[in-house]
Amino acid sequence: MATAAPRTAHSPEARAAVGQGSPRWLGVGASRLADSTAAGLEATRAALTHDDPQLVIVFASSSYQLDSLVAGVASLTPGVAMIGCSTAGEISSAFAGGQGVVVSVLGGSGFSVSTSVTPSVSHDLRLAGASAARVCATTPMRAHNVLLLLSDGLAGNQQDVVRGVYSEVGSTVPLVGGCAGDDGAMVRTHQICDGRVLEDSIVSAAIGSDAPIGIGVRHGWQPVGEAMLVTRSTDTEVSELDGEPALDVYLRHLGRADLLEDGAALTAFASTHPLGLQRRACEEVRFVSGCDVDRRALRLIAEVPEGSWVWLMEGNAETVLRGTVDSCESAIGQLGGNAPIGALLFDCIARRSVLDGAGRMGQGELSAMRSVLGETPVAGFYTYGEFARTHGVRGFHNQTLVSLAFA
Repeated sequence: MATAAPRTAHSPEARAAVGQGSPRWLGVGASRLADSTAAGLEATRAALTHDDPQLVIVFASSSYQLDSLVAGVASLTPGVAMIGCSTAGEISSAFAGGQGVVVSVLGGSGFSVSTSVTPSVSHDLRLAGASAARVCATTPMRAHNVLLLLSDGLAGNQQDVVRGVYSEVGSTVPLVGGCAGDDGAMVRTHQICDGRVLEDSIVSAAIGSDAPIGIGVRHGWQPVGEAMLVTRSTDTEVSELDGEPALDVYLRHLGRADLLEDGAALTAFASTHPLGLQRRACEEVRFVSGCDVDRRALRLIAEVPEGSWVWLMEGNAETVLRGTVDSCESAIGQLGGNAPIGALLFDCIARRSVLDGAGRMGQGELSAMRSVLGETPVAGFYTYGEFARTHGVRGFHNQTLVSLAFA
C-alpha cells in the first residue's frame, strides 16, 4: 500500500488549469500515439494542470507495451500514487474508442488519497475485496469519501468482490470502478499500481474530498417478452430456464436457433442481448459472455441465483445514449449545486458494441456526455463489468454506465 506524495510536475504542454486556485482539481490528457512511452508522456503532460498531484489514474489499450507506457507516466509523476488498468476502449473529452491511453490526475489539498494492490484475487474474490477495502482505514476521512476499485473481471464472480468490500467497510464508504479489459479478447487483463503492471489483481484508491462526490448508475436497456425462472444455476453459469436448457430457451425467445452452429457469432450476438435480473429497487443487467453448446448453458460475468426471475433485455443506440445522459445527470445532481471539476466514467464494452453497430461510437457518446458535462474534464474506459455500490450489499453491474463526478 502506498500513499501519494505531492511533487512539482509542470509541463509546457499542459492544458489551462481547471478551477484555478481551487484546493481540488482534476486534469485529463489523452494520446493515440503509436509509441508506448511517447503516448504515456503526451497524455500525462496534458493531465498535469497543477503542481500538487495526489493520484494518477491510467486507462490504456492492451495493444501498448504497458511496462513502457507506465514508465513514461511515472517519469513525470515520481512519488505520486498511481492506479490503472488495461481497457476495452478509452473515454476522454477528446475521443471515445480504442487504441489509446487516457491519464487523469487528481490533486490539491482538498483531496486525501491512499492506494493498495491485492494480488492473486482469483483464489478468493471475497477475501480479495475485503483486502482491497482496507485501504480506506489508511486515508483520513473527509466530508465525502469514495473507494475506487479496478479489478480483473476475468477472475470470477465479481459480486463476491463487492461482498468482500462490504464486509470491511459496510455502508460507510460508496464503491465505484470497473473491470479491466483486453480490447475484447477476453483472455488476459492487466492492472496498474505505483508503476507496476500486474495480472489477476485488484488495485484500489481510497479518496476523501472536502466537496461532494456524485455517483450515477444507468444502462439504457429495456426488458422484452415474458419473465423466465432460473431453475438451475451455479455461480456465473445458468443451466436451466423454466426447466429447460438455458441456451435453448434463450435462443428460442430471440428467434436465433441458427446461432448454435456458430460459436463466434453467438458470442457477438449475446453481447447485445443481455439478461435482466429483478431486484427489489431496480433491474440489474447481466452480460452473457458465452455459452457451453454441449451442455446448453449460458455463461455470465456475474451470478444469477436459482429462483431468480430474468428477462431478455434489448437496447439500441438511442436508448444507450439516453442512459449515458441519465447517468451523468444523476452524478452531477448529487453535487449540491456545485460545478463539477471532473468526472470518471466506467462504461460497459457491450454498450460500446451497440454504438459501434449503429455507427454512433465516438461522436455519439461524446455528444451525449457533453450535453451534461460541457467542458468538464472526463476520463474513463470501456469495461468488462462495473462497480457501483451506494446502498445495500450489491453493487456489481453489467452493460451499465457508472459516472463518478467530483465537485
